[in-house]
Amino acid sequence: MMIRVTRRCALGALGVLTLGLAAAGVRATQAPLQVKTQYGWVRGTVAQGVIAFKGIPYAAPPEGALRWAAAHPAKPWHGVRPALKFGPDCMQRPTPGDMAPLRTRPSENCLFVNVWRPRRAARAPLPVMVWIYGGGFVDGGTSPAVYDGSAFARDGVVLVSFNYRLGNFGFFAFPALVRRGLPAGNFALMDQIAALHWVRRNIAAFGGNPHNVTIFGESAGGMSVNALLISPRARGLFQKAIIESGGGGGVLLPRHPLAGAADSAEAIGVALARHLGVTGKGLRALAALRALPAQRVLDGLNMATEARDKTFVGGPVVDDLLYFGPAVDEYAKGMGARVPVMIGTNSADLGDMPEQSLPSLFASFGPYAAEARAAFDPNGKRTLAQVSAQIGGARCMLEPARAIARILAARGQPVYEYRFSYVATAMRKIWTTGAPHASEIPYVFDTVRAHYGARTSAADEAMARAMHRYWVAFARTGRPDPAGEPAWPRYHGRTDRLMNFTEQGPVAERDPWRKRLDLVMHERGPAPIP
Repeated sequence: MMIRVTRRCALGALGVLTLGLAAAGVRATQAPLQVKTQYGWVRGTVAQGVIAFKGIPYAAPPEGALRWAAAHPAKPWHGVRPALKFGPDCMQRPTPGDMAPLRTRPSENCLFVNVWRPRRAARAPLPVMVWIYGGGFVDGGTSPAVYDGSAFARDGVVLVSFNYRLGNFGFFAFPALVRRGLPAGNFALMDQIAALHWVRRNIAAFGGNPHNVTIFGESAGGMSVNALLISPRARGLFQKAIIESGGGGGVLLPRHPLAGAADSAEAIGVALARHLGVTGKGLRALAALRALPAQRVLDGLNMATEARDKTFVGGPVVDDLLYFGPAVDEYAKGMGARVPVMIGTNSADLGDMPEQSLPSLFASFGPYAAEARAAFDPNGKRTLAQVSAQIGGARCMLEPARAIARILAARGQPVYEYRFSYVATAMRKIWTTGAPHASEIPYVFDTVRAHYGARTSAADEAMARAMHRYWVAFARTGRPDPAGEPAWPRYHGRTDRLMNFTEQGPVAERDPWRKRLDLVMHERGPAPIP
């Protein structure tokens, strides 16, 4: 009897040991919820196979004496910091109707990073994608639901997003800053580079590969990707880049030098100071500006007001350090990191023209006026607003994207061009001219249901899955070649082939609008190929 009891106990102990080993094996396949960063430990949350870490400081709060200073190191913390919710988005006045509405209350204390990774541990470091939001350099943040990185994490990517300063906080020059020899002007771009340095130092702890980083951004985020590709200060911090509706032809951004001219960023900064009630150009004036409440410095600026705001410098300042000028021109000079690039626009992208009649609009093409009329209004039935939007979109977005693709491809870089022509099912009676600016984002992130809710169709979700898979494949290898999807040809100027995301699915084809874009190129003047 004793022998049987002992044997039973032994078998029970063996069973417990086996279960314990099995449980340990399960735990060993799961990534930890607590991660040590350079500033301290953070704890994330897990849901649906994804661990999310939100609101991790990557730099010190840019307040007080650090307002208009390059990003400083964050203060280390003790213990484990909960990384369970987004930190505040950067100081701004959100524009009504924004397609990516914020879910936080903006603040100057905003330099936070977020990370999504798979719950299951990987045998090798995972590819990393770093998202840079748009918003005209005056609005935007990481909290919008359409920017959720869970779909990327479920597909084996470590997705990172970060906040950067905006408006008068992100772009400001002043004589006292320059006299002290401090970096001035492009504080938003300094934030972006600081965030990429954080990724380089910390992403391995989250399971990511710091040597396989893809940056991608839309609108102002796409313009930022161009700036980061060109700036030597960002060299080596990423290995691939995706530019979504990033312009680059010198139309969308002003071209203010840092100093030395009547329209310089410094002169505009002095005008802003006077507008805010601060006189002088020296250190006392700078201290007074830094002491102003953030709402006063914000001054009501947003995407609806920035075009007529004469005291906002308008975005990146030409400092020959972080920003050099229009991307098309700089790439043509041989500037820019030699990395794989994906670039594209939407079929009804951002743009407008100043002409007040169709005849004057076509006359702006000079000797190509008749060809412009045939290309943009072949039946003579389109309105001035429709034709102006088509020409403006081609001039501001579509043609510069093709020009950049041609320049980079000609010097041997792997380049893949796209056009997003898909219109969500719920919007087809409203968006009759094509896919508007920023409408591709929920498809890239595979978050269409977060944007359209119950109006999301099966076709919308199918397009989101397909487009998202191309972006993931590019992040893994530098080639957008997911299994089971149509092959995306590498761009060459002689063939002019791109991937068109249409309502019939992804279609690889020669650019159907090449004649339109050739006309716009003639108007602007062709960019020289290096």
